[in-house]
Formats: sequence, C-alpha cells, structure tokens
Amino acid sequence: MLCAAGWVTGGRSPRLRLEEAGVISGYRARVDAEAAGRAFEVVVAVEIGVNDLQTVERLESLLASYDEVIECRRLFGRPDYFIRVAVADHAAYETFLTTKLIGLPAVIRVDSHLIMKKIKGDD
Repeated sequence: MLCAAGWVTGGRSPRLRLEEAGVISGYRARVDAEAAGRAFEVVVAVEIGVNDLQTVERLESLLASYDEVIECRRLFGRPDYFIRVAVADHAAYETFLTTKLIGLPAVIRVDSHLIMKKIKGDD
C-alpha cells in the first residue's frame, strides 16, 4: 500500500514503522510555561576553571538535578556550557543564580542572557 508520503506501508501505519525503526523515540506533553509559573526564561553561559573528569561529572550531575534547569549542553570551546533556566520571575532567577549556580565547583564565570522573545523552539 502506498501512503501519501510515497512510502510502501505494507498494511501498517507509517507512524508504527517509524516507531519500530527507532526514528520516533517517544512522545511528550507541551507545557504552557506561563500556566506552570515558569515563563521567565534565561540562557546562561557558564565557564569552568578545571578539566578533571570527576569535577566535570559532579558539576553536570548537579546541574541536571535542578528543576529550574530545562536544558543543559556542554560545548566545544567557550563558554563551556549553555544552560536554559525557566523560573517564575526575576526574583526567582536571582535566587537560583545566587544560591545554586554561582557556588558550584569549578564555575568561574556566569553570563545571563534574558530571553526577549521566542521565535522558534521545540514546542
């Protein structure tokens, strides 16, 4: 059987074939950040001052454990990390920054970039 996309489906839905092939790896809910009280988003550039694996792994584990951190990527070059943080407001971000982020092991520089407008995203 030929589907609209031109694939031969063999009687199974194209979605099922893509799931079985591992192309579709899951589904998720889209959360309204405003309704969830997390509409204040900041992209944070973080530089670290060490290169030993144990400290890097500890740092990454701590970052991943924070509810405020919605995405974290290690980069080649500088900065070492880009972190997306979503909180309720400016005061909540300041609390996150001063009580959690700037005291982490190896962190030597933090630059906060407040989001003005989301033009394209994963939702």
